Amino acid sequence: MLSLLVSCNSTSENRTYRIGFSQCTGADSWRRTMQENMYRELSFDPKVAFIMKDANGNTARQIEQIQQLIDQHVDVLIVTPNEAKPITPILEKAYQQGIPVIILDRRTNSEQYTSYVGASNYDVGYTAGTYANNLLNGQGNVVEISERPGSSADIDRHRGFIGALNRHPGIHLVSKLTGNWDKQSFESQLTGLLKNRPGIQLIFAQNDRTALKAYTICKKLGREKTLKIIGVDGLSGANEGIDLVERGILTATVLYPTGGEEAIQTAMAILQKQPFKRENQLQITLIDSSNVRIMKLQNEKVIAQQKDIERRQKKIVEQQAISENQATIIYAVSITLALALIFGLLSFYSLRENRKINRRLEAQNEEISDQKNQIEQLAEQAEIENEAKLKFFTNISHEFRTPLTLILAPVEDILENDKVRDSLLKQEMMLIRKNTLRLLRLVNQLLDFRKIDSHKMPVLASEQNMIEFVKDIMAAFEKTASKHKIDFRLIASEPQIMVWFDPAMLDKVIFNLLSNAFKFTPDKGRIYLYVRISSSTHVQIRVEDNGIGMTPAEIAHVFEVFYQGKSTYKASGTGLGLALSKELITLHQGTLSVRSEQGKETCFTIELPLGNAHLDTSERQTEPAEDLPAVQNRIVLDDNEIKTSIPSSGKQHEKSVLVIEDNEDLNSLLEQKLQTTYQVYKALDGEEGLRIAFDQIPDLIVCDIMLPRKDGLSVASILKSDFRTSHIPIILLTARNTNEQQIEGIQMGVDAYITKPFNLKYVEATIKTLLKNRTLLREHYTSELPTELLAGNAPNKLDKKFIAEFKAHIEEKYNDSELNVEEIGRDLGMSRVQLYRKVKALLGYSVNEYIQEVRLNKARFLLKQDDLTVADIAYKVGFSSPTYFSTSFKGKYNQTPLEYKNS
Repeated sequence: MLSLLVSCNSTSENRTYRIGFSQCTGADSWRRTMQENMYRELSFDPKVAFIMKDANGNTARQIEQIQQLIDQHVDVLIVTPNEAKPITPILEKAYQQGIPVIILDRRTNSEQYTSYVGASNYDVGYTAGTYANNLLNGQGNVVEISERPGSSADIDRHRGFIGALNRHPGIHLVSKLTGNWDKQSFESQLTGLLKNRPGIQLIFAQNDRTALKAYTICKKLGREKTLKIIGVDGLSGANEGIDLVERGILTATVLYPTGGEEAIQTAMAILQKQPFKRENQLQITLIDSSNVRIMKLQNEKVIAQQKDIERRQKKIVEQQAISENQATIIYAVSITLALALIFGLLSFYSLRENRKINRRLEAQNEEISDQKNQIEQLAEQAEIENEAKLKFFTNISHEFRTPLTLILAPVEDILENDKVRDSLLKQEMMLIRKNTLRLLRLVNQLLDFRKIDSHKMPVLASEQNMIEFVKDIMAAFEKTASKHKIDFRLIASEPQIMVWFDPAMLDKVIFNLLSNAFKFTPDKGRIYLYVRISSSTHVQIRVEDNGIGMTPAEIAHVFEVFYQGKSTYKASGTGLGLALSKELITLHQGTLSVRSEQGKETCFTIELPLGNAHLDTSERQTEPAEDLPAVQNRIVLDDNEIKTSIPSSGKQHEKSVLVIEDNEDLNSLLEQKLQTTYQVYKALDGEEGLRIAFDQIPDLIVCDIMLPRKDGLSVASILKSDFRTSHIPIILLTARNTNEQQIEGIQMGVDAYITKPFNLKYVEATIKTLLKNRTLLREHYTSELPTELLAGNAPNKLDKKFIAEFKAHIEEKYNDSELNVEEIGRDLGMSRVQLYRKVKALLGYSVNEYIQEVRLNKARFLLKQDDLTVADIAYKVGFSSPTYFSTSFKGKYNQTPLEYKNS
């Protein structure tokens, strides 16, 4: 395998494009020529990283290398397939993941690619067959030697060669031998054939290397003068096609362009969002004695110019190096002279300036002393103010508990009432209960911090079985683990480990660690809790998960108060839990540490002393604690109790709305409010939202800005810049309400910007208004008035461009009775479903209805012509039969075509 990276970064550009190239076919010289052409074209663009992988004819290795390029997230993938069928699935995978795919030289068995670049192998064979007829004057026997058996090139070249020979009955194909690049597998067959059939006059070899080997065999038999040989490739260089024709070894060769330059040009057009052709067929040329000299001179001229360019570039680099060295010497001399002058001046003034400096230092010492006194006074005052703030903070936290209790008590009474059977009401009450408990838990954490800070939170430890204690805490997370298919288990070294600890404090610590583990562990992950005696004096508790992990910077600050990491996988919380946990473990004379690797795992480790010698007499309790408030108020973030299902009406609504919101409660609430009017799709992160948007093509999208995996602004930008979804109105939701953020959202092309907290009726009214405006715009498009848009309702440029291209395509092909949705979608680069929903959303017609409208309008105009019959017009506008045309015409205009013509 050959892996080569060519990177030319421009300091003026922040974006470096990555082009991946997988090569597998062709002889060494042909592949080398393709690479030289690519590098020559890449030299014109300094912001491209070119990653080339060569599988050397091994299909399995090529598939593996393409997967590597996909994993490296290249911006464009260029592939020369070795074999069409096995290579097709991996290229479809890359295309479906949004990577533009350029097929070079040979095709695959799928239409899922962005562009094709290559010459027609059928034309290669046909050109060779036509030239063979000219050489033999329409009479003679020929032999064909293939390249790799079963390849698309072999099949198409043979088909073209036979197609040309079939036009001349006097020329017969005696045999088709199998050649396989450097393996001379046809030598014995060709030798026997030439000995037994002296009437063979011409050999067509599908590449120049095979042709040269055929010439060697002919020369051994003494028939090199009487046999004419035609090859394929026409490369320059020693023993290549052009050289062999000039030396008379080959009668002719068909120049088969590599397509390297065209492939890079197409890739750059895709990356820079410029127009490009999906099908790029390269021209082939026949080289014989009449033009071989010109072709050789042209190639030599190109090579000479390239070498001259390289020589000039090398000279420029050398001159730059000389210039830099000279500049360095000049700078060094100048600096030396300047320093000498400065030192002389300093020496001259040093004695006089010393006295001034001493006087200034004395004044500064007095000023520093005064500032020190002021700082001490400010520090005392700041301490007093900080104490007042903490006291206020504690008091108001206490005040929060009263209204929270007043909210929680009636809510729980309502939930326990048997009369509350309405599932929607019950779900909303459980949502209130869950979030009230969450807020109450945060208030308790704030109060605990104040108690620790004021040394009013004593340890009340008792000797308990750590294994049973941990199992009790883990039970609160069993439903969450089951729902998300998380492997959640306890691994203990012994069935019973007796430890002295405060149950209320340690419950908070382990609960916080498990809450974080579940928060940052994806579905089907694992969370293991290990309990073991680490030494004769300590017990160890480890909470380990394979979640998103932390960066070294996050690990350094993870136990600081109010610190929050930058992860957007899920809500980061308040930054209190881990800091409080650290303080509580410290009160137990223990340690809490963390080990993490980003993207792989995180492990929190608690070390607690065994025995009770480390505890004061006042910190020991002889009787174990019973039910604790901390245990009773546990709140698992993914509580399944509130996921009460709401009966569905089963009605399929005409309009659909996609809600992208990572908060499951808010997502479910929006679904409840909208599903009575719209078909609602839900997504919990940006990537999932994009997938559903492209699959379902909803009528409107409601999207939060702060999302896992891909934020809302990026989602809006992608949707508004894609043909398939650019017409969909987007409403952004956010808790951030600065003008700069709202301006950024509007510049992305979103249609509305709503800040949290919001009124649900306002959201519903906004959705209704946007869909109504979209309907008015659609009616404007489909009217028979000119297509200028009304101010205020103009769509974005992509919608305008799509409508223009769609209408132009129908105008060009409406007279084709075989025209169908699949063909139109393929030409426009969209799937059948995406095209249908896009046209329906913008024009109000299905694709077939719109084609029917165009055909009937054209027919009505043609019926005014006296020289055309009704049947002529029916076929002219694309109807399959006059009867179907008459039925459709009367259904629209309440007249038969003949009646309309006579009127």
